[in-house]
Amino acid sequence: MGLLIATFTIGLILALLSVGVFISFRIFAFPDITADGSITLGAAVAATLLVHGTPPTLASLAAFLAGVLAGACTGILHTRFKINSLLSGILVMTALYSVNLHVMGKSNVPLLTQSTLVTQSEQIGTKLLRGATTLNLAGWDVTVRDFSVLGAITLAVLLTGSLLYWFLRTDLGMAMRATGDNVQMIRALGVNDANMIIFGLGLSNGFVALSGALLAQYQGFADVGMGIGMVVWGLASVIIGEALVGSTQLGLTIIGAVMGSVLFRLLVAVALRWGLSPNDLKLITAVFVFCALIAPRFFGKRSLRVAHA
Repeated sequence: MGLLIATFTIGLILALLSVGVFISFRIFAFPDITADGSITLGAAVAATLLVHGTPPTLASLAAFLAGVLAGACTGILHTRFKINSLLSGILVMTALYSVNLHVMGKSNVPLLTQSTLVTQSEQIGTKLLRGATTLNLAGWDVTVRDFSVLGAITLAVLLTGSLLYWFLRTDLGMAMRATGDNVQMIRALGVNDANMIIFGLGLSNGFVALSGALLAQYQGFADVGMGIGMVVWGLASVIIGEALVGSTQLGLTIIGAVMGSVLFRLLVAVALRWGLSPNDLKLITAVFVFCALIAPRFFGKRSLRVAHA
């Protein structure tokens, strides 16, 4: 049961990554590779601030703002300097590797003795349960730490998703969505599409960096290599989520991104549980992404064959 709760917890943490990728890839149709660097940037900033005694909430907020800055740099390279969108992300991602090393001062920052959002959640859960260390959940013994952290992360994701849904329905949010749908139309309406792209990519990478900050606090360390392949994870979660909800409605697509992240993490955990080596984790991820990409086309052709039969 503990493994299942941990799987759901990490899946929900990485759901913020999926939401960020959803903004860049789906709203703007922008292949933003910056996410591989910005998730590590969020972890690095949060971990460094926590080591120096910064409250966990402020450290996480600083990580979000650092991600916003990284995403804005990608947007500026693309819109102001007319660099290809894919290359812009690659340039910033590459630069962030050195930036992250400078922020942390070394390749790995442990957080085992620091006060984090995880330890605070555990303290709150212990108080609410009057000092209990375990509780019985559907016949399974679950530690208060695991249950409290899962509850806190679930609440954070629900709050973040709701705020994003509200924001994307405001005038500014609809201008962002319109920029991704039809840039000529939004220009005709007098909106600066370059500013919309910069702002949107900043917001996207802000969510990605926040995911990295929470992941570092949950795992108990920040590592310079923790972001490798994360953009693939986020894209796979978005694709799986779209297949699950089967709708293009804004609210459902955000929910789908969250569901896709949790399901994707669950699939990876099952694969590892079956005895596959942790060294094959990235290979497993690539295989799942491949299946997620071809599945809609395969089932679409099959439905057409059935309809014509």
